[in-house]
Parts: sequence; C-alpha cells; structure tokens
Amino acid sequence: MALRLMKRFQGVWTAVVITIIACAVTLAPVSKAAAAKKGCGGTSILDELKDTDPDAYSAIMAEGERAKNGQARFWKISREAVPASYLFGTIHMTDDRVTKLSEGVRAAIQNSKVVTLEVADIGQSAMMAALGQSPTLMMFGDGRRLDQLLSPEAFKQVEEQLEAARLPAAFANRFKPWVVSMVLAVSNCERSRMQHGKKVLDMHIAQIASAKAIPVVGLETIEDQLKASASVPMAEQVAMLRSSLKFADRIDDMRETLLQLYLTGRLGAALPLQKHFARSGSQDVSFEGFKAKMIDGRNRRMRERLLPLLSDGGVFVAVGGLHLPGENGLVALLRNAGYEVEAVE
Repeated sequence: MALRLMKRFQGVWTAVVITIIACAVTLAPVSKAAAAKKGCGGTSILDELKDTDPDAYSAIMAEGERAKNGQARFWKISREAVPASYLFGTIHMTDDRVTKLSEGVRAAIQNSKVVTLEVADIGQSAMMAALGQSPTLMMFGDGRRLDQLLSPEAFKQVEEQLEAARLPAAFANRFKPWVVSMVLAVSNCERSRMQHGKKVLDMHIAQIASAKAIPVVGLETIEDQLKASASVPMAEQVAMLRSSLKFADRIDDMRETLLQLYLTGRLGAALPLQKHFARSGSQDVSFEGFKAKMIDGRNRRMRERLLPLLSDGGVFVAVGGLHLPGENGLVALLRNAGYEVEAVE
C-alpha cells in the first residue's frame, strides 16, 4: 500500500525532495493564503522580532555570531602540491537572487575537475526507488498513529495541509511527523516555479557543470538522507511539526527570512532561528537530536566521502549552508583533516 501511494503521487514527492533534501528542516508549511499569491514574496520575520521580541532577536543573532565559520558561503580549500578546491554553501530554493551566482563562484564551478553535491541523482526514478525500498522510514508500521501524537485540532490542520499539497488526507495517520513537515515546507509558489522549469540552486550548479562536461557526483544517497530524517527523535519530530502548523499562514515570510540570512552571509544564525520557531510550541525540547542526526552526523559522512576526491584537488563542493558552520561543520572538519580553508565571500 505504501509503495502504491508513493507511485501515485510521485510528482509531488519529487518536488518536495528537490527542495528540502539535505537541509536542516525548514519550518514553513503550505497554506491556502500562500496559494492565492501570484509571487513568493514574503517579509523577514527576524526583522519583526527586533520590535516584538528583542530578547529573542538578540539571542538568535548572538548565537549566530558565536558559530564558528558561520559568516561566509564560499571557501577555498588548499593543500600543498594539489590544485585548489572550493566549498560553497547553498540554499535549496529557486529564487533568482540565489541562482544568480557571483563571477568567482561561477568560475570555480567551470574550472573544476569534478562537482560534488549532496545527492547527484534526484530524478523521479531514483527518488521512487529509494522511497520504495524504505517505506518504513516514512510511515508508521508499529501501531502508532500521527493523531495520537497531536491534538485533534492540530491533526485536522495536518489533513487540510496535506490535501492542499495534493496528498490524500485519508493517509495522514500513517505518515511520520518528519514526512509531514517536509511536505508542508514547500510553498505552492516554490512548487509552481519548479514545475515551470526553475531549478533549485544545487541543480542550477549541476546544470552549469554539465554544460562544461564536468562530472557531477554525490556525497550521499537519497536513502542516506531519508534514514537521517527518520532517526531524529520522535519528540523533536512532533515539535517541528507543531511549529510548522503554528506558522501555516506565513510560509512565504519564513522562506524570505531564511533567504535573507543566506544572502547576507549569516549562515550561523539560521539554525538558532529555526530552533526558536520550533521551540515556540515545545519549550521542553532541546533539538540536540536533530542537530546530531541531520547536521553533525551527515557532516562526518560527507567529509569521509569527500577526502579521496580532494586529494587530487580541483573539486567544487556544493552542500546546504547549514553544513558549513560550527565546530562540527565541514569547514572545521576539513581543517582538522589537514586542509587550509579560507573564506572567499
């Protein structure tokens, strides 16, 4: 049943994964209000916090400033006797402000010997193969149900949001919380842009490489990422879903908020911001499990798969921006492996 369901709605699932996969969970669900807008639009909620909750704003920005290597998106990776490689933090969006790359980034892609993304193949066939092999990662099979983890009001909202995303509400009980959060994180505007040929930044980079006949490889598989998402503690999955529902009518504002942090190079503040919104409905959840599974653990795996490629130099590495900052971020991990990693922009 699970496999038939996934095949039936493969177009929606592919759009979701292209946008969300390999990223820290973006807590912004689809809403009917968002669907009525002609453009994505949105205003920064972080700017609002300056007036409505200045203490929270200060705490978020202070934590972002403390994050090591959290103030740059583009890094040069060097080691004696090998050509330079480059590390670029992405955001999984189609926005034109994101896909308009600087001359330095574009030159680094075009002059590379190989381009590495989080996942190289996110086409429909690869996605459906991964989903078909791992249905228990996404759907309850042990007697638990989603409505047991949420209030009746919240579960009703889940059903409404799934219907809006063209997924059957009748199956809402079977989805694990992380899956619902992932589905709801894609705005109708973003989905429409993808359906009309707009590419998220990662795929835009792959397209530039392919035009120059540069090989594109992945540091993870789709199944790797599904397993990481499913391994987040259930309490944290539920807290994230509750936050998604709480901000259901502000998806474009949430999108713009994260986008502004990215465009201004404040990558270190992105995770504190997301934790702030998630905790707004669950004060007793630490989200350390999310960080350990979705960021730190994946960073170590990426580093191990990247090191053999870097030994020959000439590599352009593009991964989600949340994977760069912090003591366990890729910048620090590569330095620990003996490379010099310098901020470029």
